[in-house]
Amino acid sequence: MDDSDTAAILPGDVLNAISADHTSNSDSFDHKEEADVPSPLPTTRSVRPPFPCWRPLSVEPVMFLSMFSVALQAPLSTQYLWDRISEDLGYNGSKRSECSNSSVPADPLQKDVETLTAHWNLYISLGGFAVGLLVVPLLGSWSDLAGRRPVLILPNFGMALQAGVYLVVMYLKLPVVYFLVGRLLSGLSGDFNAILAGCFAYVADTSDRRSRTFRVAVLEACLGLSGMLASIIGGQWRRAQGYINPFWLVLATNLASALYAYLFVRESVPPDPSAKLLTSRHHKAVWHLYSTGGNGSEGSGGFHRCKLWLYTLCFFLVVTVHFGSRDLYVLYELSSPLCWGPALIGYGSAAQHLAYLSSLLGLKIMQYCLKDSWVALVGLASNITGLLVFSVADTTQLMFTGYGLCFLFMAATPVLRSKLSKLVDPSEQGALFASVACVESLCFLVGSGVFNSLYPATLHFMKGFPFLFAAIILLIPSGIIGILQCLDQRRDHRDATGS
Repeated sequence: MDDSDTAAILPGDVLNAISADHTSNSDSFDHKEEADVPSPLPTTRSVRPPFPCWRPLSVEPVMFLSMFSVALQAPLSTQYLWDRISEDLGYNGSKRSECSNSSVPADPLQKDVETLTAHWNLYISLGGFAVGLLVVPLLGSWSDLAGRRPVLILPNFGMALQAGVYLVVMYLKLPVVYFLVGRLLSGLSGDFNAILAGCFAYVADTSDRRSRTFRVAVLEACLGLSGMLASIIGGQWRRAQGYINPFWLVLATNLASALYAYLFVRESVPPDPSAKLLTSRHHKAVWHLYSTGGNGSEGSGGFHRCKLWLYTLCFFLVVTVHFGSRDLYVLYELSSPLCWGPALIGYGSAAQHLAYLSSLLGLKIMQYCLKDSWVALVGLASNITGLLVFSVADTTQLMFTGYGLCFLFMAATPVLRSKLSKLVDPSEQGALFASVACVESLCFLVGSGVFNSLYPATLHFMKGFPFLFAAIILLIPSGIIGILQCLDQRRDHRDATGS
């Protein structure tokens, strides 16, 4: 850390020194120190947590706790919808006979239950993410001025409110349409996407360019570890005690995450007390970034802007496949021929989230001998092969084989986030992660809409077709990343030889 620089910019404030240190480290690569140093802002004690610890604490626990609540809630809410719709339609579990005898024709009611459950998942996702699509860019860009901590606290309260609404629905056995109400309330606070945007922006604030890819991968590994624990706990707990008690834990976890962010997370940017949330300035910053290529476009602004758009497209396609196919795993496993119970569903979800950790380890190892782009391609190849196996899986063994082949499927997203972050100046990180949060909200929206509609529409000819479709889609970002890396290598070679 460059203590002299930080003392010169913001003397006497350790929190502001963190932000200034990140600026000076990143500027050593871009040679734009004076342009990237933020204008002097009124210092305030609000940048310090109420109970500062003797060691700096980062945002990984916030990500861990928030993801734990999401991973615990998502499969349980789908199973609750399945059970409520089955009860309403009079479907009494005839799928058990299909598991014992594959020659038994499918119960028509089972297809009705699958279709209605997929549609309600679609409505709930569309409602929440449509609202979040408007709110998340505002919160993400606003955090560049007002600080990251508010964006880590407010969405957790919104998610806790959603869990409270779900509990009321379960206690009173209200119509499932009230799930949509809870989802909308969470979307108005930014939902989990706003927490993602705040956490990744915080990491960009406090890391240099060389270590950023691995720091982002560590943050995503927190997603996997918490998701794995929540999946195992959720499956066993639901079988033992039903749905209500696990949702109380969801509520408590969101409140704990908000409390941790408020008490212990140090601010990474100097807050501006005059920063307004409801202003067009935030959307204009994002538009400027993608229309001009940003201040970091250097000499070749056109090519730089093109790379920004292409990497954003790759991120959109990869994350859309992740979230779209994730909604279908539980439905695919609940119905014949797999007919999994809560325990196996929990183990399957845990195996999926374990890939976050194996991807982190694989990324670290591959970085010693491969450039980041080739690491991303290996991760995409792992994802494609796993999806191909899922598309034809008709046994438990084959389903877990698909989970095993996806052991590197999360290696691509940290590389893409890091590449996007490195394409812009440190002063533009807030606008960048606001746009990434917007894209991620759109990924939820499009992924949920396409895959939850595609699944019931293709049940009659190929149950696993959505997974095959997802594998084909991933060929597009694979080609784009490979071509851009080859162009960069050719350009570097030409510059080195002087031709």
